[in-house]
Amino acid sequence: MAGTAVSGRLAWRVARLAEIRQETATARTLVFHVAGWPGHLAGQHVDVRLTAADGYTAQRSYSLAAPPDRDRVELTVQRVPDGEVSEHLTGPYAIGDPVEIRGPIGGWFIWQPVEPEPVLLVAGGSGIVPLMAMIRARRAAGSRALFRLLYSVRTPAERYYAEELRTPYAGLDITYVYTRELPEGRAGIPRRIDAATLNAVAWPPEFGATTYLCGPTGFVETVADLLLSLGHAAQSIRTERFGPSRD
Repeated sequence: MAGTAVSGRLAWRVARLAEIRQETATARTLVFHVAGWPGHLAGQHVDVRLTAADGYTAQRSYSLAAPPDRDRVELTVQRVPDGEVSEHLTGPYAIGDPVEIRGPIGGWFIWQPVEPEPVLLVAGGSGIVPLMAMIRARRAAGSRALFRLLYSVRTPAERYYAEELRTPYAGLDITYVYTRELPEGRAGIPRRIDAATLNAVAWPPEFGATTYLCGPTGFVETVADLLLSLGHAAQSIRTERFGPSRD
């Protein structure tokens, strides 16, 4: 089982693309074959490195999207304009092409099936990726831990894993919040996650649930503050963020 190794102590491995699944117009899941992969835990991430013919390298970190499956590793990559790595991985990158991967990395933002307490997952946009790994790990292990997912996206077309999450999961409740466009036929107006939403979806503080919160930095900081204001203990909130601070 994967540990909590620091990236500097890990070796780069050659990974080859084995499968592509399109998630949205700008995001795809990439399934790699990685010989000698040591395994990982739901919530961990990896470094990905590309090397050009002239020796120039570009490196980015990506969350793992699924629990361990022998020597297969899944990443879901969102195309970022002018992104050196993401534009390649979501564009000309093809089956059989190599890339270097280093990991797994991370020991705090993880969930394991042996943990029995309820779980609240809160995702903003592509922050769903490591949380989906936890959902899939729960299903694969037959865990009875109760999960709730609160997923904020701009429009219905930008939901990752839409088909998979339409399938009912026993013990998993899903709530979507749309910030720019609602699904056809849904009443109301687009909105952001607020205290009322969290109060309705989150487990009561006294239940001792663990919250995993992932998304852009401003989103994570805002939601974490709201959870604290509702009485949730700071040590029960685990965060993973990307992008600049809201300040």
